[in-house]
Amino acid sequence: MLADVARALAPHTGRAHVVGLTGAPGVGKSTTTSVLVTALRAGGRRVGVLAVDPSSPFTGGALLGDRVRMQEHATDSGVFIRSMATRGHLGGLAAAAPQAVRVLDAAGCDVVLIETVGVGQSEVEVAGLADTTVVLLAPGMGDAIQAAKAGILEIGHVYCVNKADRDGADVTARELRTMLAIGRNVEGEGAPRWRPPILKTVASRAEGTNQLLAEIDGHRDYLIEHHELQGRRRLRARAEIEALIVASVRANLSRGDASQQMGRLAAEVVSGDTDPYTAAATFTPHP
Repeated sequence: MLADVARALAPHTGRAHVVGLTGAPGVGKSTTTSVLVTALRAGGRRVGVLAVDPSSPFTGGALLGDRVRMQEHATDSGVFIRSMATRGHLGGLAAAAPQAVRVLDAAGCDVVLIETVGVGQSEVEVAGLADTTVVLLAPGMGDAIQAAKAGILEIGHVYCVNKADRDGADVTARELRTMLAIGRNVEGEGAPRWRPPILKTVASRAEGTNQLLAEIDGHRDYLIEHHELQGRRRLRARAEIEALIVASVRANLSRGDASQQMGRLAAEVVSGDTDPYTAAATFTPHP
């Protein structure tokens, strides 16, 4: 069923600009997403939003907190907002996010905004799914240092210091600028020509929103001009295909003869008759 749907959607995909927004909890991802939707709609663009929420410990579903903060767009027919539960999936996204992006793309969305769950330093998976990744930080949270620890400096295409009306916004922007400069020096020759801009915004008052959107659009233009957009999307498709293959193999391991072989090999490893590497090498799955 899922394969049939994906096959039907395939000819209608590849048009949407996929934008990921990531950052630690409390930096204003939902508010920034909401004001970006407003700006995009003012320009006549159709928008899809995937708001990845933590999973409910009781039902496994999304807690819907992000969708609640975007209620002003609920009646706009040009906006579709979908909350998705992580269901234990790491990296800040839901496992079904790639398929959801494809559906919104095929449905005619010009831009798909993906807001990650906001759980700390591991939210780098969005970089593999988005054409453009926006990293949000806030003053007074030590975010510049945390960004360096998390490897976020490698995934951001646009950096946004939100809540810039607070003390320390200039310091955060300066620290981030210094770290990005160090990263460029380390890269040396052959470094990417795109230089991530660092913006300051106050999303709660929609200040800086237009500049943020201009930089996001600018990055897409850069990708097209330098023939990098299709390359990023090929890597994304490859990762998705690989994930589906791995899932299929894992499912097959729990069936029939393969499951019996796995049980026998596991027993041999536990008894010390063999080791996991040898067991894996001698495993012979049957179609």
